[in-house]
Amino acid sequence: MSSEVAARRDAKKLVRSPSGLRMVPEHRAYGSPFGLEEPPWVPDKECPRCMQCDTKFDFLTRKHHCRRCGKCFCDKCCGQKVALRRMCFVDPVRQCAGCAPVSRREADFYDRQLKLLLSGATFLVTFGNSEKPDTMVCRLSSNQRFLLLDGDGDDHREVEVARIAAVQMLTEGLPPGDSLSHTSLPASRPAAEGGNARATGMTLQYTTPGAEGLTQLTLTAGEDAEGSRRQATAWLAAMHKAAKLLHEARDQ
Repeated sequence: MSSEVAARRDAKKLVRSPSGLRMVPEHRAYGSPFGLEEPPWVPDKECPRCMQCDTKFDFLTRKHHCRRCGKCFCDKCCGQKVALRRMCFVDPVRQCAGCAPVSRREADFYDRQLKLLLSGATFLVTFGNSEKPDTMVCRLSSNQRFLLLDGDGDDHREVEVARIAAVQMLTEGLPPGDSLSHTSLPASRPAAEGGNARATGMTLQYTTPGAEGLTQLTLTAGEDAEGSRRQATAWLAAMHKAAKLLHEARDQ
């Protein structure tokens, strides 16, 4: 990929919407696959009362729209201003009591787990039915649109995140003798997120332009350096969270 193309992918612009200032990609096609579109606001004429507590709006009780769901509330039910990174808002924005906690939980992904994905980790990578894995560094691209895999020499692969169709966590139970298990999204819960098993790898199935069916690759944490393994396990937990966000964005 040329530096010019990479710069075009990462270019951003500041725009003002009814909800506030947003820093969005210069080209819509290069937006983050984890992002959410701004919701349409419920028209004022259709909400004479707060959609949470049913308080009637009047001169003293003003209407406010939640920037995440677009519904209409009184100030008591929609008075919190919370960061909403998935919609690219520059500053914290007004959100209702139902949406604010969700945005706070997502902030952990953007403030902590996304940094892990961008920095990358080393895995044994198996493509398709190949019997021999390759040692590669896997990381998320700066615009969050691609998984980049770099091996020895010129061995470089890219997987478009938006084309990932299925993710399975490979986990190993902590008690001795437990067998390897496969857990599918969105219900899986790796050990790094408080589950009772240790994440050892991940299988990704994705579509490839011009090819029929799904392509598969498997990432497995190596057994070499303990620090490297911890980083790989943390990266897997972060990717698991990213897959959930991707699933939610598709269902919006």
